[in-house]
Amino acid sequence: MEPTFLIAILSILLGAIIIFVVFGNYFRKTRSEIDSLSKTSEIVDSKPASKPQQKKLNSKPHSHGVDKDLNKRHHPLDLNTLKGHGDSVNGLSFFSDGRSLATACSDGVVRVFKLDDVSSKSFKFLRINLPPGGHPTAVAFGDVASSYIVACEALVGSSLYMYGEEKPKPSADTKQQAKLPLPEIKWQQHKVHDKRAIITLSRTSATHGSADGSTIIASCSEGTDIVLWHGSTGKILGNVDTNQLKNTMAAISPNGRFIAAAAFTADVKVWEIVYSKDGSVKEVSRVMQLKGHKSAVTWLCFSPDSEQIITSSKDGTMRVWNINVRYHLDEDPKTLKVFPVPLKDSNGTTLNYDRLSISPDGRILAVTHGPLLQWLCAETGQILDTAAKAHDGDITDLAWAPSGIPMGDKKITVLATSGTDKKVKFWATPSQSQP
Repeated sequence: MEPTFLIAILSILLGAIIIFVVFGNYFRKTRSEIDSLSKTSEIVDSKPASKPQQKKLNSKPHSHGVDKDLNKRHHPLDLNTLKGHGDSVNGLSFFSDGRSLATACSDGVVRVFKLDDVSSKSFKFLRINLPPGGHPTAVAFGDVASSYIVACEALVGSSLYMYGEEKPKPSADTKQQAKLPLPEIKWQQHKVHDKRAIITLSRTSATHGSADGSTIIASCSEGTDIVLWHGSTGKILGNVDTNQLKNTMAAISPNGRFIAAAAFTADVKVWEIVYSKDGSVKEVSRVMQLKGHKSAVTWLCFSPDSEQIITSSKDGTMRVWNINVRYHLDEDPKTLKVFPVPLKDSNGTTLNYDRLSISPDGRILAVTHGPLLQWLCAETGQILDTAAKAHDGDITDLAWAPSGIPMGDKKITVLATSGTDKKVKFWATPSQSQP
């Protein structure tokens, strides 16, 4: 019995020692934490809270706080952001006066914003819900600011809708005048490119030669076909086939004379829209081909005077072409300038531009690559400014306002971009960012 008794006593003593050690460590740790918190509070109380916080952020350049802070800072050219879209914004379009902007969003809604002041905290907008199942891919204005042509993709194929407002009926009681009615579908065309998607929608007012000023639209499919439409009636005015395996995009010249397409190959084909004496479209005929690039052309745009085309290619160059030539006498378009694409990755490899658009005065090229936005001098091809992360996702479209938009007590030239991040952003030109 004695050995058993000794073992019991030793067990009790050992347990007491363990409990003493554990609780001792606990109380020492708790006291240390209290002392630490007390010292911290003394530091915070002795100085304004904002200063030590800023100092802490600057002392840790790789912390999440710094990244979040940097993302909040605006680029000098960043004017404003349109939020509220429910999904990726696929396309945008300005009306000719620059005071209305239409957006096509994957949430099935077209929104038309009124731009009374580009620096406003909020913008009034009109909401147009497309038919169920519709996926808007592009939008363009019609003859007036209250008419819109929308390209829509669905399981059954691509469709075009033209929305317009009915004139409000005169009311006997002017005090109870009803609100303007919502736009209604004026015409619609379905399976316009069979089941292929519409990848670009180009719009202009035809003013060349005997054209009557009507709105004409070119829808470019992901296949090889391009269809020319009358904006007001939805009538097909002409068809062309690039015969280049796959289209990248197509554009109409500002005066409505030419259609140019970038496709799978290095050559750019150009068609002329011929007008009858009564102003209607007579035919669309191929007239020239731009040859010189060594790889596929990724995007193109016309100069404001419709006499030049700017192209960007996977061969790492940009070209400016003179298309104001006597092609009926077999005179070929001339390359006026060749610029190296100035965008390179960390290894020095030249990257491609996804899109480009020229300013209304023809001086600045806006170009994109993924979420990156750059402004180039159209005369020299040199970089004027760069927004490395203009959007939190890829840029899907960009467009210059045709005329100045009010900002405070002045009017400025504005570039708009849309992205997969559900945002539309407004940008000033590099020269206008300086005080």
